[in-house]
Amino acid sequence: MQILITNDDGISAPGLRYLARALSEVGEVTVVAPDREQSAVGHAITLHKPLRVDRLELDGLGPRAFATNGTPADCVVLGMVELVGGKTDLVMAGINRGANLGEEVLYSGTVSAAMEAAMAGVPACAVSVVPGREPQYEAAAGFAAVLGEGLVETGLPRDCFLNVNVPDGRIGGVEITRLGRRRYENRIYRREDPRGREYYWFTGDPIEEDSEPGTDIGATRAGRISVTPLFLNLSSPEAPAGLDGLIASAFENSRWSD
Repeated sequence: MQILITNDDGISAPGLRYLARALSEVGEVTVVAPDREQSAVGHAITLHKPLRVDRLELDGLGPRAFATNGTPADCVVLGMVELVGGKTDLVMAGINRGANLGEEVLYSGTVSAAMEAAMAGVPACAVSVVPGREPQYEAAAGFAAVLGEGLVETGLPRDCFLNVNVPDGRIGGVEITRLGRRRYENRIYRREDPRGREYYWFTGDPIEEDSEPGTDIGATRAGRISVTPLFLNLSSPEAPAGLDGLIASAFENSRWSD
């Protein structure tokens, strides 16, 4: 079994090593990860600069390891097309230090790496740990290894991948969940550098709008591992009420240029 591992915390992140060690017991592992942290880069693909790749040792764990100046999604493309050296059977992204819950999946480079693999028809899973006094890297890696091996055997529906979040502290079970709601209230700090030029710093606080039982947020809060199936199709099965009339009116009243 050929397994590709990546992350968005960078090649030096501890979670990557836990995951590589665990998955090395179930298959042949290739690690392709960013050479620096790429958190919250989403599904960016590099088109306007060269991608450079350096081979290195991953603390003597054995897997082939490569660091690149690209994004997590770049890492998946590079790995599957060029560096794995054959058909990729499984892509695992993580272990991310910090949860990827609710709307955070739209920003996460870790989740986007798994999504890129799903777009290519490869079973994929993103794995994250809730930060705290006891981030459960070892437990998350062990669970991911067993889950990943099973995914290769059973497969997933087309255009589907899994998002796993492991709670901090004692783990009391596992649950298949849906996304909760966790939007961010953005704040921007305007500052000035020593040369008098303005710059801006983004930050924000999460506001949980849906952490009910059955959500990924609710599961991790209750001490259970959350496994959320995600799909590439973001469209709604039904159009919002009144949209058809709005679109028809916009078309009929548009001023078309010659």
